[in-house]
Amino acid sequence: MKKLSIKIGIIFFCIIFGLITFMLFLLHEAVVENRVKEELNALQSRGNSHRTVLEKHFNKEIIEHVILMESESNTDVVITDEKKNILRSSITKHSYDKYIKKEFGDIPYKGEIAEGNWRQEPVISAMSPIKINGQTSGYVFMFQDTESVHNLIQSLNKHFLLIGFISVFVTIIIIIFLSRGITKPLIQMKEATSQINKGNFAVTLPRKSADELGELATSIETLATDLNYLKRERNEFLASISHELRTPLTYIKGYADILLKQNPPTDEREKYLAIIVTEINRLNLLIQDLFELAKIDKNSFIIKKEKIDLSIFLKRLERKLTPAINEKNMMFNVHYPNSLNLHADPIRLEQILLNLLDNAIKYSRTGGLVELKVWKEKKTIHFLIRDNGKGIPEKDIPYIFNRFYRVEKSRKRSLGGTGLGLSIVQELVHAHGAEITLKSQEQIGTEFEIIFKENEK
Repeated sequence: MKKLSIKIGIIFFCIIFGLITFMLFLLHEAVVENRVKEELNALQSRGNSHRTVLEKHFNKEIIEHVILMESESNTDVVITDEKKNILRSSITKHSYDKYIKKEFGDIPYKGEIAEGNWRQEPVISAMSPIKINGQTSGYVFMFQDTESVHNLIQSLNKHFLLIGFISVFVTIIIIIFLSRGITKPLIQMKEATSQINKGNFAVTLPRKSADELGELATSIETLATDLNYLKRERNEFLASISHELRTPLTYIKGYADILLKQNPPTDEREKYLAIIVTEINRLNLLIQDLFELAKIDKNSFIIKKEKIDLSIFLKRLERKLTPAINEKNMMFNVHYPNSLNLHADPIRLEQILLNLLDNAIKYSRTGGLVELKVWKEKKTIHFLIRDNGKGIPEKDIPYIFNRFYRVEKSRKRSLGGTGLGLSIVQELVHAHGAEITLKSQEQIGTEFEIIFKENEK
């Protein structure tokens, strides 16, 4: 009873067997009652036929003729006078006095069933009144042994039992195939989940239907794909962290050993100390970014939205970036409406924009151009950061927001950064319920667009 196919089969069998039994019972009863009714009507019609003949000539000769006709059939006839005294009878074996002497009240001309209890009585009976000149002159009683009725019912029972056995057999065959058809994909899904549990995420499931089972198969495959991606991302993440930590630690340890063992001149000592400080700062930045990602993954950071006057906010942001812009002799154009408010977390919004603008400055050539444009469009507020720098190859654009992903491995040391900035930006944008898109062409430039929904008052 542990297998689902057996449980489903038993449930289906009980339901279908119950329905078949109930329907066959109703059909059997209807057929039996109909056949008995036909027998009674035939008996009544036969009695009415004799009655019609006797009404024309109600004499001894005609009575004998009627008796003679019934003596060769499986029915019996009894003819009585108006007081139910027997004038003539074809019955030789049994006495049917109790059926004849019963009180019936007013008997219609079409006749009446004198005895219809075929289950308990030995005979069924019908009576027809003989009327001459409007007066009842006698009665015709027709009798038929119920043995013939019981034989007929037994024959019907045999046929119904045969039909019942065939129906049950066919039902069992159908249920076997049906339960297998239902449980086979479930068994395949169970095997697939077992493979996923063992770490094998390369599972495929047949999707032969568009019903709930097909949707479940699709969901399991999607889950396996996602888990495989997460496993690969985790491995790459750990490898990237190991590399990012190992590199500055190697520099720090190496130059610290030189300072301790070789006691270099003052100018070299300062140079080595500067390198150590730079690598420590790099480690600190990496740890801060990892801490940010950890808070984002745990949903433990809080977005504190408030009404921001973008004019004041962007002027302050522009002042912060001026030294870096001047250092590379670049142009920084900022365009925004004079009166525009946004409901957002000011600290997180500044973090988003500074990160994107810092990347634009880093990857733009000296004397280049960086633009920040803000505008309102119906119920959305748009931020566009554009540069005319190196650009991003088309093949790298889908992965640019992945953690530790870098377009050029050589940028890792020359331009700094941890490879986590854009991943953090994307998470912070989504935490605001906003969207971020990217367009870029090599040697032409890159632009990021952030779209905030203005759905708060």
